[in-house]
Amino acid sequence: VEDFTPVSYKAPPPPKPEKTFPPYTGFGSEEDSLCSCMGLLPKPPQKDFKKFMEKDRSGMESNILRFLAKLVTDSPIDTDRKFIISYFLSDDTISVFEHIQRNTGILGGKFLERGRIKKPGQELFKSEPSEYFKAQNLFVGARVCFHGHNFLLVDADEYTFNYMEKHANEFSVADVGVILKKLKDIAESRSREVRQVFAASDPEHTKVIEYDPFRNLIVSITDGAFSEHEIMTLGRYYSVKDEYEVDLHFLLSVAQEQLKKNSFENFEQLSAVLTYNDREKCGVLPHEMCRTICKSFKLPVADDDLQALLTMFEDDHKQVEYKKFVDGLNWRENQIPAFQTIKVPLKNEDDWSGQPPSLPVKGIKYLPLLDDLFGKEE
Repeated sequence: VEDFTPVSYKAPPPPKPEKTFPPYTGFGSEEDSLCSCMGLLPKPPQKDFKKFMEKDRSGMESNILRFLAKLVTDSPIDTDRKFIISYFLSDDTISVFEHIQRNTGILGGKFLERGRIKKPGQELFKSEPSEYFKAQNLFVGARVCFHGHNFLLVDADEYTFNYMEKHANEFSVADVGVILKKLKDIAESRSREVRQVFAASDPEHTKVIEYDPFRNLIVSITDGAFSEHEIMTLGRYYSVKDEYEVDLHFLLSVAQEQLKKNSFENFEQLSAVLTYNDREKCGVLPHEMCRTICKSFKLPVADDDLQALLTMFEDDHKQVEYKKFVDGLNWRENQIPAFQTIKVPLKNEDDWSGQPPSLPVKGIKYLPLLDDLFGKEE
């Protein structure tokens, strides 16, 4: 006998039946109704606690994206109404407040309670979970429908623009690389014509054009394929930066005021950790390492202010003198005199009135844009 192939003497197990859920009944939330079908003992739906801890308000970081919106309507009464749409990154909820305008006959204030909002056009009673609005669906120029109300997002606050640009991998409308590639695919075949159009808009050869002509040029070149947010991102990236000298005492006074308000006094331990990481005992550390250590201590200072302060204490080799840095922050021992503190209140992002700025940027250097698109002209 040479054939020893095993012979199955048991019937194969039957395939596991696919688990199906009954359709949503309309009572409670969809997640809560779904959890009642998971077992005999209903359990509340699990929340994303990790996301909540990462994206909840922390110090000066609010993690709230706010947009100015108006209603898309033909009613002359509603065309001038302004709304502030807030997107909370910690739990993907949205709230809408109406800007109060006197003598309009419309009461402002809370327009829509904070909560997750379903995308329109979905079947209500179905087994599959519904799709909700995400942060990527909100940008300047987007049209959204919240419970039958159509909104056009016309502007955003500075924090929102900065957050989306810092997390460009999550927001394609704020990713300069993606926008440039998209623009290059459209305009590469007529690069000479595009250069001539930009040059014609700068008759004095200043190499800078204002935002309105720049926006109109991009719209005409792309034939309306770009959203307002993408055009703003390009304008902000190639804008003329205001060059000004920041006073060290000014920054220290701002930082000390924030540390004092939040009762931060852990300067000795901060100095000890910085010293411990200085293996060579040379009194300096890399900029990014100091920033990481400060973040681990949850220093209640805005990231931009922290970066500027660390830059102020850098030596000739771009290394931070951490002892001087900690001494400057120590409001207990080295408090900045009262006459050097700020006399005017700082602009807080929570005080944003929802009024759009006159222009997103002042001037735009178009030559670097053309060089990045088509290469340097010989």
